Amino acid sequence: MDLHYISDKEGKHTAIVIPIEEWNNMTSKHEDLKTFENPKRKPSDFRGSISKESANIMLQHVEKSRKEWGRDIS
Repeated sequence: MDLHYISDKEGKHTAIVIPIEEWNNMTSKHEDLKTFENPKRKPSDFRGSISKESANIMLQHVEKSRKEWGRDIS
């Protein structure tokens, strides 16, 4: 099986990518794995509010990123 590992900046594995052919082979043998194909939760299920402090920190990060990546295209 040709698995691909995804690692964080410290080299710790955080995820595995399984080729679709292997996945299809596994799900044909183990029907219960098919429950992972269509998750019951949607991204909108995780929406909510954050503190004003957290929002300000995120906004500062976005503004800093915009300045770092800004360029004149004209």
